[in-house]
Amino acid sequence: MQEIKLEINNVSKSFKKENVLQNINLKCVGGKIYGFIGRNGSGKTVLFKMVCGLLLPDSGTININGKYIGKDCDFPENIGVMIENPGFLWYQSGYSNLEYLAGIKKKIGKQDIYNIMNMVGLDPVNRKIVGKYSLGMKQRLGIAQAVMEDPDIIILDEPMNGLDEQGVENMRDLFINLKKKGKLILIASHNKEDIEVLCDEVYHLANGTMTKVE
Repeated sequence: MQEIKLEINNVSKSFKKENVLQNINLKCVGGKIYGFIGRNGSGKTVLFKMVCGLLLPDSGTININGKYIGKDCDFPENIGVMIENPGFLWYQSGYSNLEYLAGIKKKIGKQDIYNIMNMVGLDPVNRKIVGKYSLGMKQRLGIAQAVMEDPDIIILDEPMNGLDEQGVENMRDLFINLKKKGKLILIASHNKEDIEVLCDEVYHLANGTMTKVE
């Protein structure tokens, strides 16, 4: 497997007259977890959306494995994402939701979905509809959909929200194992302990700028 590389060069983004991000530069490689901290509205989610191709920068470039987002491709080829509240079909079970999503790329089968659901602490044969899931169960399902197709790059926006202590421990173990497999992981979190335990490098966003936390 080739080394995964993400390069963000002089990226800026504004909405109306508000400069959300200004001249952001960052280089990331596989086998590391990068943490992003900052107040709500500091630009973490906007940055993640630009890496995913969901938003385009006003200026600057985002390059993943030699391809420029918005030029060479609209979206990164091999990426798993959980940003804000994942949207699921509320009237279907967790398994049915993942099966539906897996049907788009047809990369994984029934057993793979069973395995990832068990890994995040959900019962794949439970027919409870997602509309009746607790916040923690929805969060586990969101993480499952982000990682189930074995993506090279994984982007997680507040992945521990709503999880109990055991759930947090399980997810930390999962993310560390994915890192050991060479995945490139970006995590935004308000939880200081998550950042300290998981991240190889940490960046703080405020007033449109990003600085590395030493």
